[in-house]
Amino acid sequence: MPDPVKLRDSTEIVLPCASLDGLREELESQFTVTVFSRKNARCRIIGSPVEIKAASEYLSRHGITLP
Repeated sequence: MPDPVKLRDSTEIVLPCASLDGLREELESQFTVTVFSRKNARCRIIGSPVEIKAASEYLSRHGITLP
């Protein structure tokens, strides 16, 4: 059985919502991902492993450091 932590790591990105300022709309339009936010503190970007990898690369190109 797959390890849930590894699956979660490949299907979501969690970061401060402020990191997505000015990028969120473009991120959601370019990639098949969903962005959830809780009280604007932390955002979860959820998608397939392929989309999450592409979104991670996109964020990195825009200076966002991912955990």
